Amino acid sequence: MTGFTYETVLSALGGNGVRTITLNRPGSLNAMNRQLIDDVAAAFDDANADPDTRVIILTGAGKAFCAGDDRREHVQPETEEEARDLVLAIQRATHAITLGAKPVVGAINGWAVGGGFEWAINCDFPIWAENARGFFPEVSLNLFVTGAVTSLLPALVGLNKAREMLFFGHRYGAAELAKAGVAWKVVPDAELMAQAIKVAEDLSALPSLSVRAMKRVLNAAAVPDLHRALQLETDATVAGFMDPQTTRLLKAF
Repeated sequence: MTGFTYETVLSALGGNGVRTITLNRPGSLNAMNRQLIDDVAAAFDDANADPDTRVIILTGAGKAFCAGDDRREHVQPETEEEARDLVLAIQRATHAITLGAKPVVGAINGWAVGGGFEWAINCDFPIWAENARGFFPEVSLNLFVTGAVTSLLPALVGLNKAREMLFFGHRYGAAELAKAGVAWKVVPDAELMAQAIKVAEDLSALPSLSVRAMKRVLNAAAVPDLHRALQLETDATVAGFMDPQTTRLLKAF
């Protein structure tokens, strides 16, 4: 297989079994609407099932990786059932990226905000452009994070730094994220995709069986509560959506 078609995501198979999945809503800084969330989950599921795909690159079209929730298209869930359906869709995307069989190289360009920051953290080898920036606004909006970051982030940066990042929502540049352990590498903006492709090709050249086993076992051993984190995050985010204060804060953001 070479290509799959989605409304808001591009998926293209290049040489050496490297598939690039590109968030493709550049006019909205690749902000997350429901279609993008569903397309990301589908694109990763398809890539993980594709025998010709050995490694996946995740990046964003245009000036940003992903600017978080699309405020222009945000529809506040009216019932707990609607809220849970939305949050589970977000968690399905994380499941496909993090727990999918194939290694994921992130090429993080521009802003990575909220759910977009989560997707960057979900990547196995997150490479950040020098001018990329990330932050979590969720707590200030009476919401909660998803993407298993309540388990992944402390494993990367330690509990104290994770508290700082999640509670206060400070904005971090790529160099600081590298120092903290969130960014694996930081490269000049113009070299981002070339570096991501090089890393992906290096991974593709390794035996598939051992590469996939290493991803699976590292996740299970280093982050043993990943599934529990996804469940707890879902419940907390649904509760946030159902609180009237959240609507007021989102409109003012």
